[in-house]
Amino acid sequence: MSGSAVLVAIVGPTASGKSAVAMAVARQLGDVELMSIDSMQVYRGMDIGTAKPSTSERAEVRHHLIDLVDPSDDFTVAEFQRAYRDAVAGVAARNARALLVGGTGLYHRAVIDELDLPGEWPEIRARYAIEASQAGTAVLHAHLATIDPQAASKIDPSNTRRVIRALEVCEGSGRRFSSFGPGLDAYPSSPVQQIGLRWDRARLAARIERRVQAMIEAGLADEVERLLERGMSRTARQALGYKEMIDHVEGRISLDEAADLTVLRTRQFAVRQLRWFQRDPRLRWVDVEDDPVAAAAQAVLDALAT
Repeated sequence: MSGSAVLVAIVGPTASGKSAVAMAVARQLGDVELMSIDSMQVYRGMDIGTAKPSTSERAEVRHHLIDLVDPSDDFTVAEFQRAYRDAVAGVAARNARALLVGGTGLYHRAVIDELDLPGEWPEIRARYAIEASQAGTAVLHAHLATIDPQAASKIDPSNTRRVIRALEVCEGSGRRFSSFGPGLDAYPSSPVQQIGLRWDRARLAARIERRVQAMIEAGLADEVERLLERGMSRTARQALGYKEMIDHVEGRISLDEAADLTVLRTRQFAVRQLRWFQRDPRLRWVDVEDDPVAAAAQAVLDALAT
């Protein structure tokens, strides 16, 4: 997967300072290229609300996996996985080192553990969704139990989304859903060393509030208006900050309400991110009190040196 590129990842919740640490390390070493492991930075034009690296930062340090598709396009984890493999191969060919930076947990696991990802069959999914609404999820779960008992035993019969996904994959791929590897419940040995940034919850909440206010002052509403004119996919419209600002731009809520909702939902998301990463026993955690660079840069430098 990685060729000769040394792989280290900085992970943690949003606004924890991952990008600042990564830039500090890259500036110091000179041969480090940054991999954005972020499900929304892949969209062109979604700059302010995703805290995308600035033009000057990208001129100074080579960044990858940013601006891959238009916001009107849907983008899958499997597509991201392929783009990541190509980017890391390029890093290795240049005899450089790859530093992964991001907080999108599923995308992170997909690339560091090379998850065997099933494809997508929207027409099959839509058909099962109609069937679930008419006959009930329990009927679909019983059907799943006949064709993939192992998958059915691990999926709650009331979890409509997961039941439909399992049936979609079984029919679309011709393989049992359970055949696609151990998935997210296993934490195998990985060539990627992971360093997590962890904050006191109240301090991180204050950082999130400041970040959201800065985004609004930087023109997030204007950015959303431009994006809506170009067209936004269902996935892009659900991005934190964008979903709320779309409601404001389209007249459903005030700017203050959009800001308050973005802060609230981003805080909730940060809690979920931390829980996700804390399940991974392979992480080395760095507790940050005020300056993420001072707290964590040396740990990243040490990891890159090994």
